Amino acid sequence: LPPVPSTLLIPLAARAHGGRYFPQLDCGDAQAATVLQQLGADTSAYLADRPTLLNVLWRTRRIRALAQDFFAARPQSWGLNLGCGLSQYLQWLPGAAHWLDADLPAVMALRRRLLPTPAARQHSADIDLQAPDWWPALQLPPEALGQPLFVLCEGVLMYLAPAQVRQVLQEFADHAPPGSRLVLDAIAHCGVGQAGWHASVGRTGAQFHWGIGCLSELTRMHPRLRLHSSYSVAECYGWLGLWLEALWRPWIGAPLYTLAVLEVI
Repeated sequence: LPPVPSTLLIPLAARAHGGRYFPQLDCGDAQAATVLQQLGADTSAYLADRPTLLNVLWRTRRIRALAQDFFAARPQSWGLNLGCGLSQYLQWLPGAAHWLDADLPAVMALRRRLLPTPAARQHSADIDLQAPDWWPALQLPPEALGQPLFVLCEGVLMYLAPAQVRQVLQEFADHAPPGSRLVLDAIAHCGVGQAGWHASVGRTGAQFHWGIGCLSELTRMHPRLRLHSSYSVAECYGWLGLWLEALWRPWIGAPLYTLAVLEVI
């Protein structure tokens, strides 16, 4: 795989084996270890990057909780995972009516080879978020668009150019029904161009091209978007992480790494 799609190994390794090092954050992924074994890839360097393991496990558990709360209130809604890689969130979401995983054709071909036969309520689509007007490629049926959607875009946007990120958010806001939510992650702007220093991402050759200076930048991209909630990775480092973030915020504006939930109004 090219550099950016190859980053899918990082969360896969964390979900498969990160619980050894951080049992309190183990997400209980029943399939990651098997998929990793089938791939035969050496992920020892990723497992040695403890901060990234911690961050991925924190992010996974937070997303899982957000999705479970959403579908508990809206059991007939659909979930979408844009840039899904080899993640399998449906295993944690018995309350979701339907779930659609979407990524580049090469990633989806790999996914079809490695993951179990999808359940009847699981769907897939080949898309390229860098292409304009990517939404129709999802081929969502009318019943999916008749109620709010839960949309996830995890570990993707920081690798896109700012104009492409704006286009992704605008496409979502233009087409998603009111009440739909988009969960995305973002780095602070000071991290743009610094992927080579990242212990895991630096090994892939991928680069960070987009970051934020403040959370309001996200909602300014479309008049239908509002910030529902946000979470900083500093919280998984306890009081010390929150204290250090409070010191840095006047200079960097946004948290170093944020999980944000945008809602369509």
